[in-house]
Amino acid sequence: MKVKTLSRSSRQSTRECVGDVKKVSRNLNPNHHPMQKAREYTRAVTSAKLERMFAKPLCHSLEGHTDGVMVTCPSRNSLRVMASGSADGEVRVWDLASQKGMVAYTRAHNGWVTGLVENPSASESPSFYSCGMDGYVKLWDMNGSGSTSDDPEADGLLNTWRYENGSLKCIDHHLTEEQFATASDHAVDLWNPNRATPIQSFSLWGTDSVNVVKYNPSERCLLAHCSSDRGIGLHDVRVNLGLRKTLLSMRSNCLEWNPMEPQKFVVGNEDFNAYSFDIRKLNEPYMIHKGHVMAVMSVAWAPTGREFVTGSYDKTIRIFGLQNGTAREIYHTKRMQRVYTVNYSTDNRYIVSGSDDTNLRVWKAQASDKIGQLTPREERSINYRKALVKKYKHMPEVHNISKHRKVPGLIKKKTSIFHIQKASAQRKQVNRVKHSKPGTVGFKNERKTAIVKEIE
Repeated sequence: MKVKTLSRSSRQSTRECVGDVKKVSRNLNPNHHPMQKAREYTRAVTSAKLERMFAKPLCHSLEGHTDGVMVTCPSRNSLRVMASGSADGEVRVWDLASQKGMVAYTRAHNGWVTGLVENPSASESPSFYSCGMDGYVKLWDMNGSGSTSDDPEADGLLNTWRYENGSLKCIDHHLTEEQFATASDHAVDLWNPNRATPIQSFSLWGTDSVNVVKYNPSERCLLAHCSSDRGIGLHDVRVNLGLRKTLLSMRSNCLEWNPMEPQKFVVGNEDFNAYSFDIRKLNEPYMIHKGHVMAVMSVAWAPTGREFVTGSYDKTIRIFGLQNGTAREIYHTKRMQRVYTVNYSTDNRYIVSGSDDTNLRVWKAQASDKIGQLTPREERSINYRKALVKKYKHMPEVHNISKHRKVPGLIKKKTSIFHIQKASAQRKQVNRVKHSKPGTVGFKNERKTAIVKEIE
């Protein structure tokens, strides 16, 4: 005769330390828990509320500039270091961890600092390039003294290049070779640090000035630019010709390549939208990202390539998903003015913005994240709450709590006016199609109407 006995390990019923939660055995049979779904839904609503209660995205602000911050440049090799340039020609290097400035070059340029980029080919001390409206490209030491003496070498200035044909609007450095590109009033130029003049100048489709130029992160010989004639163009540095160009209905102010899917890029436009393009199909954007009520001045991709952040003239910052047309987050403060530059930190946890009120601000990429180390119990609890919100996100109560954001009154008013105008235009188009001869008038695809024409 066999006798069955209960066998329990002490580890299953005892705590490892006094601070742990007491372990309780539960019967998971659903027949004994008829209200399980109701309890789970209540927890999901509570989790959505807790997420919004803990949403405090602004970490701190960095003060020191005396004019609006135009450009920023994070370091690829350090999470702490970031450079910024202002409209009065000053360039500063910041330590984000200590929230203090490391170096200040007060007389870096005469006029606006229009571009900053790290020098990836620096072998010894870290350095970065800057360009300005005065037509100069300068190489600076990130660990320079930052003095304001008359001797430029004492300030950390390593080298200088002069562009003779006007002002410079943007600069970008090749990721592997000693080569950088500049955008100017007339052309896109390639430079070698060992030469005093450009080694190559691209012939554009017109004589309009170029606002932005960026190297592709994968195809190192491919350049993209935005020009003032509302165009987006592609160049191959191996030949002195443009590849393709697309004209939009309004001018694009910024362009950034996706770091993980290098065949895609996003541009911020004057028509308040951001457009995502694939270089294999430039005749229409594959996604239109809406929400801003003024021009989009800056965009920056997250290191994961799954979302990007935009800074706008409407004094707000929005975070968009790669395949989402609306923003998942909107950041703003009472004092923050027009946002000219935004950037992600290399660890994908923080966003740095520069605005017209002379301040740099550091934001959390996830508004409700805790700063600091999480205990295993906290991590399990946060993951459980996120899973509940994701499971019940289609329910009206959870959806409304999760998606609701407070916005300034001006943005709320302009958004409501835009919705009224859009509904009116749709009604007008429906009536036009209804009362026209069949086949003569149809509905227009919004993605195709954003493109004026494509030039080969």
